[in-house]
This record gives sequence, structure tokens and C-alpha cells, in this order.
Amino acid sequence: MARSAHLDTFAGDHLPPAETWPPLHAPGLSYPDRLNAAGELLDGHPRFRTALVFPGGTWTYGELSDRVGQMANLLTDEYGLQPGNRVLIRIPNNQWLVATWLAVLKAGAIAVTSMPALRPVEMRTINEIAKIDFSVVDDRFSADWIEAAIGPGVMVNAEFIGALDKQPKTFQEVDTAADDVALLAFTSGTTGRPKATMHFHRDILAIADTFSAHLVKPTADDLFVGSPPIGFTFGLGGLVVFPMRVGASSLLLEKATPDLLAPALAEYRPTIMFTAPTAYRALLAMPDVDFSSLRRCISAGEPLNVTTWHAFHERTGIKIIDGIGSTEMLHIFISAADGDIRPGSTGRPVPGFEACILDDDGNEVPNGTLGRLAVRGPTGCRYLNDERQTVYVQHGWNLTGDTYTRDDDGYFWYQARNDDMIISSGFNIAGPEVEMALMSHPDVLESAVVGAPDEERTMIVYAFVVRKPGTDPSVADLQEHCRKTIAPYKAPRVIEFVDALPRTTTGKIQRYVLRNMAADESAGGGQAGR
Repeated sequence: MARSAHLDTFAGDHLPPAETWPPLHAPGLSYPDRLNAAGELLDGHPRFRTALVFPGGTWTYGELSDRVGQMANLLTDEYGLQPGNRVLIRIPNNQWLVATWLAVLKAGAIAVTSMPALRPVEMRTINEIAKIDFSVVDDRFSADWIEAAIGPGVMVNAEFIGALDKQPKTFQEVDTAADDVALLAFTSGTTGRPKATMHFHRDILAIADTFSAHLVKPTADDLFVGSPPIGFTFGLGGLVVFPMRVGASSLLLEKATPDLLAPALAEYRPTIMFTAPTAYRALLAMPDVDFSSLRRCISAGEPLNVTTWHAFHERTGIKIIDGIGSTEMLHIFISAADGDIRPGSTGRPVPGFEACILDDDGNEVPNGTLGRLAVRGPTGCRYLNDERQTVYVQHGWNLTGDTYTRDDDGYFWYQARNDDMIISSGFNIAGPEVEMALMSHPDVLESAVVGAPDEERTMIVYAFVVRKPGTDPSVADLQEHCRKTIAPYKAPRVIEFVDALPRTTTGKIQRYVLRNMAADESAGGGQAGR
């Protein structure tokens, strides 16, 4: 590893032991020892070209560069930000989020981008793990951040923008090492305790130089749009890294639900769209959506149903590029585009990556055999100070937690998750986290949460609840309590009251029984909550 530029060595000190890292596999990729990803993405493009489009205006690359310089100067000179400090960014998808993210990296600090939907208990957990040094928070979403009591920070408001205007527009980027940590991205595990994945400056460029370069194939004339929050690495790649790597533009919508995404397609005429299968299905259900400007559509976050793929192709003529990625790997590593697509298959390893199917002992299984998806490439899992590193990385491979088969032509076919993660509308939701939220309600004695199959969302969060004697909470009461305790998208869509949870003779909850019950109820179209 090259000499680190971090004065605050927290991140480097808490990298997992080197022997537990997956070996890098990066054919065709080469980066210098000294590298600042923000400078690579932002500088070198014509200043007059449009970088960001948003309701009410645009920023050119020159204007964005000026704002990034002012932001970096303000954070370092006025607030004492040092290389290696962790900066929590709590801003919706807009121009200020992009400017802040780039400024944090230029200053040699570490970006920790969170979604405004997170609640105080979730932010406190992030702070416990990442030891946040400073926060930049949109003042519309400051109440929960203040309640979380994370530490010093600044609000993005008129006063803040006025302070920026007084700062110099140029900033000499910190000479970070290519393998200095640039960002921490959080992912939930089946235990409910989030994990912080650590990604280097070179990793950020690697996802653009593999998946984007070889499959998305953007040009400087493209306008990107998408629904995923930039706090998710799917959104970070599709709305920031990929367009900026080629000098293209990004349309930023603070809310990009299908009902808002549809009119944006007509108004702004984007050419490349990133979203989840749920959104593609919702857009197809709308009769007057104008898809005519799009030339590339990318899907990830949950399996893309073959019916949805064919319906979208029939309606638009566009072949959706499906893919699987993970927060641990930063972005998509298996996919296919154009004539290589086989509808229903996730695809083949993205150039620069390799993948196989392993059995429980780490042996590669024959084609057509169910097994654990294993992948390696120019990015890989590095958890911050977390013993689960050796669960995700085994036998020199990153194990994604998915069950797959591979056919004789090298295409990978998704079968199921092999853990208790619930995949709903492109979001990964850990059942234990929802259980903890339910258990914090004074009328709940026990709870167990599983995923139930759902045609529209892939899965829904399905909760079984045992009430305390003498209480009678309603489904609506418990759902509202969850929405106030954890991010609203994690709240159970269905709650079924039971007298007791099924258990083994040793007292463990029989989740397979609950999954079968939930699946039967969902298939019957019933609404639990009796």
C-alpha cells in the first residue's frame, strides 16, 4: 500500500486483517499510486458542459467545480476538516449532495452518505461504527440528526450558501493514495447490525471502468436519470460516478418515485435510466409515459422478472440491462447488454470480474448445480472492524449471499437469497432490524419478521407479532410506530397477530414455518392483522 495521506488514521487502523481481504482481480485496469477520485471525476471536462440538471436549474462542470472548491475550503478552513475524518452527508439527491461528496473526497476525508429517511436510532448506529467527525445536513432533514446527537455539523441552507460564496473557488486536492479509504457505505446484515463497507479511491474509478464502460457505454452527450438514492452505491454509480467519468450530465430528482419519474422523462428527455424492477413495472402500468428519449435502461436491486423484461422491450424497444451488485463490491459485477442478454438470466461476469458457484466447502460445482454465488474483481469486501468479514470473504472469493446456477454458456441464473435478507422494491431489509423496532412498542411481547413473495415488489416485509397480555394494539399502530423508529420503507406491510411463535425444541424460532405461512397468506390474497 502506498503512503496514506490521512492524518486521521481511524479508517486505516480499522481495515480488516489483510489476509482476510479478497485477492484483487483487475485485468486491464491500472491506476497510479497517488489518486484522488474526486479530481479524476470532476477535472478535465470542458467547463461549459452541463454536469447537473435539477428542477429549477443546471450547473456546468465549471460551476460544479467552483462550488466543490468553495465547499472544500469552507470545510477545511472554517471547520477544521482533516484528511481521514469521516463526514456524514444527509442530503437528498440534489446538486448540493454531489458537491459535498466531491468536496469531502477532494479534502482527503471520507464520505458517509446516508439517506434522509433514516431515523435517529439508525444514525446513532452509523455514528457508533464510523465515529463521525462532522456532518453536512440539509436543514429540511435536520431534526432527526439533531435528535441523534452525532456531533458537530453544518446545515445546508441560505446562510450556509452565503458562507460558501465568500470562499475561494479553487482548492488544491489532497494527494491521497489510490488505496486510501474514500467512502464508507452501510449495508444491513441478517443480524440487523449494519456493516460499514470501506472503498478506496481507485475502487470508485474501477466501477466506472468496468460495468459502465463495457455495458452501459455512456458518452459525454448522455443525460442520466434514476430513482436510487445516492446514499446507495447503485445510485452513487448511476447518478454521479458513471456520468462524470465521461463528462456526461445527470438529472437529479430529490424524489424519483414512478409517478414523478414519468413526467421527468418527458420534460428532461434523459437517455440513460437506472432504477429497480418495481419501478419498471409501475411505469409500464402508466399508459402515457414517454420513453422515446431513452437508449439504455439498467435494472438492479432485485431480480428482474422475465415477464417485465419482455413487456418493457415490447413497449419501448429497449433491452433492459439487468445486473447484480452489492454494497460490499460497490456496484454491478454480473450483467449483460444488447445481444448478449438472455432474459431471465442476470448475465455473465462484467469484464474485469470473475464468478463461479461454490458448495458449502468452497468447491466449485458443475454447471446447472445450485450453489453459492462467488465473485472477485477489482473491488472487494472490506468491512470496518467487523468480524463478519470472514463470512463474506471465504476461499479467496466474495460470497454475496445469493443462490445461483450457471449454465454451460457461462450465464448466471438467480434462484434465491441464502440468508434472511428481505429484498423489497430494490431495498435490502434485515428482518431483525424490523423485529427490534416492533419490540420497542410497549404492547409487543415477541415478534418475528420474514419476507413473503410479492408480484410487484419481489418480497414484502411480513411480521408475526405476539401481543402482551391485556393489550390490543392495532396493525396501523404498530406500522406507524415502525415508521417513526426506522426508515419508513422498512416498516412491515403485513402484520399477523399470533398466540405464539413456532419454535424448535431448543427454543429457536422456526423461520421456515413462518415463511411458509406468509407465502400461503400472500398467495391467497388475504390481509393479515386479525
